[in-house]
Amino acid sequence: MTAFMDENFLLENKVAKQLYHDVAATLPIVDFHCHIEAKQIYENKRFQSLSEAWLSGDHYKWRLMRANGTPEKVITGDAAEIEKFRAFAEVLPRAIGNPVYHWAHLELQRFFGCRLPLNPATATQIWNICNEQLANDENLRVRGIIEQMKVEAIVTTDDPVDDLESHINLACDDSFKTKVLPGWRPDAVLNIEKTNFEEYIKTLGGVSDTQITDYSTLKAALKKRMDFFNKNGCKACDHGILSLSYAPACDDTVNKTIEKRLSGAGITKNEADAYRYSLMVFLGKEYAKLGWVMEIHVGVKRNANTKMFATLGADTGFDCVDPMSATNGIAEFLDELQKSDALPKTMIFSINPNDNQTINTLAACFQEEGIRGKVQQGSAWWFNDTYNGMKQQIESFAEGGVLSNFVGMLTDSRSFLSYTRHEYFRRILCNTIGHWVKTGKYPNDTDSLKEIIEDICYNNAKSYFGF
Repeated sequence: MTAFMDENFLLENKVAKQLYHDVAATLPIVDFHCHIEAKQIYENKRFQSLSEAWLSGDHYKWRLMRANGTPEKVITGDAAEIEKFRAFAEVLPRAIGNPVYHWAHLELQRFFGCRLPLNPATATQIWNICNEQLANDENLRVRGIIEQMKVEAIVTTDDPVDDLESHINLACDDSFKTKVLPGWRPDAVLNIEKTNFEEYIKTLGGVSDTQITDYSTLKAALKKRMDFFNKNGCKACDHGILSLSYAPACDDTVNKTIEKRLSGAGITKNEADAYRYSLMVFLGKEYAKLGWVMEIHVGVKRNANTKMFATLGADTGFDCVDPMSATNGIAEFLDELQKSDALPKTMIFSINPNDNQTINTLAACFQEEGIRGKVQQGSAWWFNDTYNGMKQQIESFAEGGVLSNFVGMLTDSRSFLSYTRHEYFRRILCNTIGHWVKTGKYPNDTDSLKEIIEDICYNNAKSYFGF
């Protein structure tokens, strides 16, 4: 019987073990998309408890607790931190087969040297072990966590109106070597149908010193903010859009929609779709000029439980996979940019695994001489970053393109302890490739295999984003 999560966890043959231990495990991390706060890095935050470090803001864990019938007070409410931790310890051993079970134990092992399985019987001991280290170990403050995981670059998620103060301060801090760069996320300006759109436009106008009254002035304001982000090291832009409908429209039509919305009037779905499509085309062309990588995340049905959304707000664990493919309109969008020779490097992520082949075959239509994998599928995302989800995404990428050009894993997390997800991905990658070698699907060529692993886990991301 194989030992529980030992050094060869998920590595099922000799080649897989060699690839992981000799190559993948030695490589730094390039975290090109996450949701951690630059301010906490600049201030070198110290967590007050394991519950704060582990459970705060982690909707993956919250969903498990809700599925176990845990009261919301003990999940996101005002219950004591130890009570929240014990509730998580109650559900975790029941979550056999869930990636959170693996992630949680990887985090305990790597950061706290604790190899005990978490359950109600061990909860108090683990709580005490970890909290003592959090209180006294400098390596468990935010910067220490980043440094011990060998993170070379971090791209955060930032709204166009953000002042980027912490990014600017970190760039001037020679004592911290990891690059912390802003990531442009213009969702608020794209979602014209949202109730807070008018207020947001006022804020955008204020920070850009532009009176926004129509499409022309909106684009001018966004250009100013993109220049500001670019000046402060931005190399990536991310879009969490539910879908992108193909809805071309002239500037006059879009202008009328903006004026109508800013007057307080409602707009139709067709008007919103045309506005969003036109604005994405404008943004895409600007990204190409700046040399930014464009990331598109689709396929999510947001806030399915509207009652809980009204109570707790967004990003609290009530989103799900949209059963319909959200890739409709993406091909036309990429083609629109391509016709103007203005298609930036592009990564497409879908939360729906049924979109794997669609994305990979679409990406193959928009490659460019001299650029490896200019358009490509992003790593298995959100509900797909499971063992099977990652394996399927790797296999789909390989079958539809050139796997060695894959930019690899990202954290996409609000937790500083989530860097072990890169280890999880690397183990799955090495085991998948090791299986191909073992079954005669690829030669046991040490140099070629080493190069493939190094590229996917590190080199490609560093080169693709220009870090």
